[in-house]
Amino acid sequence: MIAVIDYGGGNVGSLLAALERRGASFALTEDPRDAERAGAAILPGDGAFGATMDALRERGLDEAIRRVVAAGRPFLGICVGMQVLFASSDEYGGSPGLGILPGHVRRFTRAPRVPHMGWNDLVIERAHPFTDGVATGAWAYFLHSHRVDDANGALVASCDYGERFAAIVARDNVMATQFHPEKSRSTGARLLDNFLRIAAA
Repeated sequence: MIAVIDYGGGNVGSLLAALERRGASFALTEDPRDAERAGAAILPGDGAFGATMDALRERGLDEAIRRVVAAGRPFLGICVGMQVLFASSDEYGGSPGLGILPGHVRRFTRAPRVPHMGWNDLVIERAHPFTDGVATGAWAYFLHSHRVDDANGALVASCDYGERFAAIVARDNVMATQFHPEKSRSTGARLLDNFLRIAAA
């Protein structure tokens, strides 16, 4: 079973629908014990970094996520769910993250306009099972104002929006996307299928 972590953030309906279409066994939960017992976990994202971290801490989900990752279970972060895996963000004066991945989240400084909203193409930087079948030039749907520019060895795919940033990162059992795979049509469908295959292995 896959735990979809519910911290009271934005609408997760599109992600749940995408998992249902794939016949995945999952449960939406805000209970840290459920997250820790699951065979894999997904942290969807919508909203501000600091508010997300506050909500995770209030529910005990921050430590649950750390334990899931430490146990080696497959973990997928989406959008701000990717960003909070890093050490910190400068959003709204700064906030510490989960510190699972080294690096920092910073606001775009050279983007044509902020937020970065809409479709953009990916550059695959290295092979990874999570991106099997996804090639450079594949399109994904983004909605964000902050980005990770240096993923410190975890970079799998990048994107350019006035400046290069991390679009997909992965290290060990942790995978994450800055974009929304559940809204990214064939690219996102392939990534979700890959994650489910990894989770089932």
